[in-house]
Formats: sequence, C-alpha cells, structure tokens
Amino acid sequence: MFSLHNFLEELQKLNVNLSKKQVDKFNDFYHLLVEKNKVMNLTGITEYDKVLEKHFLDSLEVARAIDFNTIETVIDVGTGAGFPGIPLKIAFPNLKITLLDSLNKRIKFLEEVVEKLDLKDVKLVHGRAEDIARDKEHREKYHVAISRAVASLNILSEYCLPFVENGYYFISYKGDKVDEEKKGIEKALDTLQSKIENIEVFNLPYSKESRSIFLIKKYHNIDTKYPRKAGTIQKKPL
Repeated sequence: MFSLHNFLEELQKLNVNLSKKQVDKFNDFYHLLVEKNKVMNLTGITEYDKVLEKHFLDSLEVARAIDFNTIETVIDVGTGAGFPGIPLKIAFPNLKITLLDSLNKRIKFLEEVVEKLDLKDVKLVHGRAEDIARDKEHREKYHVAISRAVASLNILSEYCLPFVENGYYFISYKGDKVDEEKKGIEKALDTLQSKIENIEVFNLPYSKESRSIFLIKKYHNIDTKYPRKAGTIQKKPL
C-alpha cells in the first residue's frame, strides 16, 4: 500500500520537500475531496493511498520536467477537482495559480478548498478554455499552462498554448503511448508557434502505471484566430 511516508520519499526524489504544514494541507484537501465526492462526481479514486499516488504524486511528477521555483504564473486548464493545480500550489506556495473549469459546481468546490486551506494567489475562473483564452486578461499571460485533461495532444495544445507567454511552456500529462501522441503533432505545433522541448517518461511507484509529461515551448505569438470554437477544434484538429 502506498503510504504518506512513500509519498514524501517520492517527492524528495523530485527535490520537493514538504513542511508539516504543507502535509497537513494535503490531508485536509483529501478529506474535502472525498466528502464533497459523496454529493457530486469529482473523482473515481477515493482511497487515501490511491489519491496520494494517482492524484497528489502524479500531479507533482511534473517537477521532473521543470523547476517550479523559477515559475511565477500557472493556469490549470480543465482543472476538474483541482488537479494538478491545488497540489502544485501546496508544494510551491510561490506560484500564482489560476484554476479554469467549465463546470461552475467544480469551481464552487475549489473556492471552498482555497478558503479552508488558506491558499493565497489562487484565481478561480468559470468558463471554457476557448473563450477565456481570447480574454486579454488571460491571453499570453502565463509562464505555464498545464492540463491533465483527457484529449489528444494537438487538441489540448490549441486550447492551452494561447494562454502561454512567449518563451514559456505548455505541459501536458499523458499516458504511455508516447509515439502515438507525437504522431502528427509537428504540424499542429508549427501552426501554434511551438515545439516539444522534452518528454519525461516514468512509472508511478506502487501501481506501476506508465506516464509521460510533454514539455512544449512556445516561441512566438499565435495567430488570433486560435483557439477556434470548441466544435471545430474537436472535429478538425490541427
């Protein structure tokens, strides 16, 4: 069974060291998550050991790809129940994080989480990525746009890269089919003025699930016609 001790050990391998106060915040987040999950669908994973590994640790594995101590602003696109945004904020309190989700019920839950965990510099935004990315308050305003959402990489890139400042990053959590994800992505990234800088492949320690993290760097302004409408993005991916 994956324990709190295992969680902390794995984080140390990523050069992430938590204080007791930070550990308490993770535990408080867990209890808020499973309690609210009784009345709304936030996650299919509720056992403490599995949440530690498959939500908390998995969210923070992104530290393999980038040093978040050098990052100021992050937007979590399609944050859902707050992954990876809330774990990132707990582990790296310096971050200014925006949590974006299209379902207002989830945003209301996250408002409660942010208040009860006393998290500062967290902005909650209810809306669709393709609309919010056109808002001058958010367009090209972030060092990192990040997403654990389930969609192909070319689709996620069109949703997320318009949020990213030139010279910074979109980070996508994916599964083990790295070659499949890379297939055909060059054209989309060329259109979106970006390129893959690194791919980190790893296994979660207890479940042994193979995961990957794509680090995509944006090097120039994106044409203002992107992102297109949601239906177009899905039906005609770049």
